[in-house]
Amino acid sequence: MKELPIPTLALSQVLLPRGSLHRSDPAPLRPQPVETPASGLRVAWAVHQDEVREAQRLRYQVFAGEMGARLPQSEPGHDVDLFDDFCEHLLVRDEVTGQVVGTYRVLTPAQARRVGSTYSDTEFDLTRLRALRSRMVELGRSCVHADHRQGGVIMALWAALAGFMVRNRLDVMIGCASIPMLHNGIVSGDAAASIWRQLCHTHLAPIENRVRPRLPLPVERLDGTLSVEPPALVRGYLRLGARVLGPPAWDPDFNSADLPMMMRMADLPPRYRQRFMSVP
Repeated sequence: MKELPIPTLALSQVLLPRGSLHRSDPAPLRPQPVETPASGLRVAWAVHQDEVREAQRLRYQVFAGEMGARLPQSEPGHDVDLFDDFCEHLLVRDEVTGQVVGTYRVLTPAQARRVGSTYSDTEFDLTRLRALRSRMVELGRSCVHADHRQGGVIMALWAALAGFMVRNRLDVMIGCASIPMLHNGIVSGDAAASIWRQLCHTHLAPIENRVRPRLPLPVERLDGTLSVEPPALVRGYLRLGARVLGPPAWDPDFNSADLPMMMRMADLPPRYRQRFMSVP
């Protein structure tokens, strides 16, 4: 079993565990499982390469098996890309079966500098976010097993992510939120165009934080008048105070439209702040 390095990249003079970038104790410790209110679930940061492979298999099952994404076959049956080796991987396990049923990957500012960009940079021009990069993490490849989509897994992931942000003194999260081309029984980009038209009136970020897609979804040529709800993950982000940074990009490999989104810790509503974090 290949053990991942400690740390991925240090931000101070002490040795740091994965999942924590600031410690007063110089002794290098492995991260402990994250406590979660969801019964029967256990959350932890990946420590071994085998654990990352479990997350990549779940991602392949969801993205290729359910969404029809065309993924590179460098590791058959796994969703693997060049950013994985630079990310922290958060896993939720079913305590009964031991199976990984949910995952996120997290790219820290230091690791983004090391790899040269974020994944979001490949889909959007993020020039207007340059002042935020030193305290901005990217969330990506979020997915939950089909048998565990009742909300407990995603809440457990978010609680762990909030703790990560507080521990590491980071305050901005960005990421691409996907809208499948098959959404609520509608095939085509009409659903994504309609969701964008709704959210640009209610949840659009200030002009200084807006970004531009490199391959835009042609929303002006689509029917944006449909009454459709955003996917559950997007609705969850909005409840947490997230803002949409601009119009969606078209991702042909994942057969989806991707909305650029940003969440600031300062914008987290009080009820979620109390639930996720022990901060004022």
